[in-house]
Amino acid sequence: MHDNSTASPVAQLYVNHHGWLRGWLHRRLGHSADAEDLAHDTFIRVLRSKEDVHELRQPMAFLATIANGLLINRWRRQAIERAYLEALAARPMAEEPSPQERHLMIETLLELDSLLVGLSMQVRQIFFLSQLDGLTYPQIAAQLSLSVAQVQRAMGKAFSVCYASRFE
Repeated sequence: MHDNSTASPVAQLYVNHHGWLRGWLHRRLGHSADAEDLAHDTFIRVLRSKEDVHELRQPMAFLATIANGLLINRWRRQAIERAYLEALAARPMAEEPSPQERHLMIETLLELDSLLVGLSMQVRQIFFLSQLDGLTYPQIAAQLSLSVAQVQRAMGKAFSVCYASRFE
């Protein structure tokens, strides 16, 4: 039996709520190993945060908020990986990238996605059609039933976000 009176606030939070968090994640994921991994990642985030966990009034809500953000990131990553693998499957076998190239491409796509997250879905779609699929502005306009000027404005927004991130 441990004396919890000398445990750190994060350790106490872990002891009191890890089981609940793992169960909460398990209900959302359906996989106990994935739930355990995300519960672990949640507590890593708690350790890295500047939040005073000793003063938390609703610790389960605090943990659920962090874990939910991790879930959303995980699902976004899976969607990007799935889309990339589908695009690869449509290419001829002679153009198959190496595992390192695939990893680098997925990481680049994730960075781009997080960079453009504040923009509308349509602006992001236009950006990816232009920059990843290599479509021209008129081709994008035709595909999305937009004017070329609308595509140009959307690309201007996306490029301004990319440019600003380089100099922050």
